[in-house]
Amino acid sequence: MKFELKVALGDAVSLLALEASNVEQARSVAESQGFSVLNIKAAGLSFGSLFSSKSAKTKFNLMLFSQELLALLESGLSLVEAIEALAEKEQQAESKAVLNQVMVALYEGLPFSAALEKGPQVFSPLYVALIRSSERTGDMVQALARHVTYQTQIDAVRKKIVTASIYPVLLLVVGGFVVLFLLGYVVPKFSTLYESTGADLPWMSQLLLSWGRLLQEHGKEVFATFIAMVALLGFMLSRPNVRAAIMRKVWQIPALGEAMRIYQLARFYRTLGMLLRGGIPLVTAMGMVSSLLQPLLRSSLEKVIVDVCEGKPMSAAMEQHGMTTSISIRMLRVGERTGQMGDMMERIGAFYDEEISRVVEWLTKLLEPVLMIIIGLVVGLVVVLMYMPIFELAGSIQ
Repeated sequence: MKFELKVALGDAVSLLALEASNVEQARSVAESQGFSVLNIKAAGLSFGSLFSSKSAKTKFNLMLFSQELLALLESGLSLVEAIEALAEKEQQAESKAVLNQVMVALYEGLPFSAALEKGPQVFSPLYVALIRSSERTGDMVQALARHVTYQTQIDAVRKKIVTASIYPVLLLVVGGFVVLFLLGYVVPKFSTLYESTGADLPWMSQLLLSWGRLLQEHGKEVFATFIAMVALLGFMLSRPNVRAAIMRKVWQIPALGEAMRIYQLARFYRTLGMLLRGGIPLVTAMGMVSSLLQPLLRSSLEKVIVDVCEGKPMSAAMEQHGMTTSISIRMLRVGERTGQMGDMMERIGAFYDEEISRVVEWLTKLLEPVLMIIIGLVVGLVVVLMYMPIFELAGSIQ
């Protein structure tokens, strides 16, 4: 997002244009260049800038940043030198502004975690906490390596789900367009033809052809109503309470709800294991990862945290509040006995990821033929209802 700043350098006052993700970042970049900021305003309110100002999201690639920073640190560069090198080679203005902001904070003597904390829209609390923990133990390279491995595994699972969803979505889109073409173009043509004959039609064919007449006589009104309904549906789905209500219903579907629960638990265990291996205390780590869970599991985790604070073993608390499976509870107990909870939780996450892959593959194989059958039945029903009067007329002629 572009900002216009009214700045002063000595006695001279001038205007300065900067790319930044928010006002605070623009001010920080200007002050790093020696200016005193007098006023800041957005350079223009485009459709995209309105949304970016509300959601405070940037195009900064955190995964790429972590990989490049890890490579530079492993090659022997200091942290400041590595950030300087990343800022110099960066071509995208918004990402360059983020790196400049971090670099300025490091020049001021702030720890790396505090510098990252100045950009909460880019660096998540989990990431900042992992870096802060590594500063205490002196193993930032290992912490970055753990984060890169963790994010790679999470992205791999997400890509499997997206890849498996492509073909069913294409089936739905193509089938939907075919049905819309039949109902919006072909059926009105047949309704005009049958009306001119004055023949007595079956009631289902009459119902279908009534729809064709409606489109022919009031097509614009029907189209406007359809667009309004789509917009209303999109607005309703954008409301958090509506999405939460839908998710509660989805979670009640036996197979699908259990698959979603396993996916949530996989991400929970992986993230918690990464934080524990980074040296973050258990209760603190559980509080940090609660935002990753759906409301149903989040409330269960809050109860687990209360029980653990009261001295109850984590495995017993997790089992009592439905945060485990028959396999994970055994692995948690082993982790408690050996003191390797971080490693054990990452193994549980890996086990859950494999189970998710099997479920996704099974659902995909089941969903594809079911969708093809449904779409074929709908298209076939429309075609049969359109041609039924012709069949009856041919039978009467014989």
